[in-house]
Amino acid sequence: MALSAEQEKKLLLGLLAVFAMLVAYRILNAEKPRAVPLVYPPGTTASSPLRRGVTSPSGGTDPLILLLARREEKFPGVARDIFRMANPAPKPKPAPAPVGPPPPAVPVKTPEEIAADTARADLSKFRLHGYLNEKDSNLFLSKDGETFIVKSGDTILKNYRVKETGKDYVILLDTVTRVEVRVELSGSGDQGLPKGR
Repeated sequence: MALSAEQEKKLLLGLLAVFAMLVAYRILNAEKPRAVPLVYPPGTTASSPLRRGVTSPSGGTDPLILLLARREEKFPGVARDIFRMANPAPKPKPAPAPVGPPPPAVPVKTPEEIAADTARADLSKFRLHGYLNEKDSNLFLSKDGETFIVKSGDTILKNYRVKETGKDYVILLDTVTRVEVRVELSGSGDQGLPKGR
């Protein structure tokens, strides 16, 4: 809906009249300012909690003497002067917490024991799968996916030796640490304790 030029003028004049009436209403009904009695009537002086001016002890106006006298004066109501680096009273130390019994000492292994444990764990990875034939005592051993055909007295992987073979077991020896492990035919990896070092 389009308005003609004369209608637009009438609308504008009507809106201006409404705006003028609202401004006049606001001015006529405005709240009067409140009067509050003064705390200090004119001509009185108020005491301040801050420090008063310092006069020179000798009555002169030497700035150095005034400065030194002002430094000696304490601020009222203030517990600490941030411009003076004085150590406050030391805080009491808290009482130490009760200490329980010390933890049990962990036995420390010697390098030889660590090497023997490592060799024992490595030897326990061998599995006995069976014999090629009973006459030559050739047997199948495997470790980590690698298969070996060996007989009693043979060396495996540089430092392992087949010490003894039986019908359903084999004893492997680590030639460095002298640790022996018995490997059963079932492949269960049931090993006994080391027989010597």
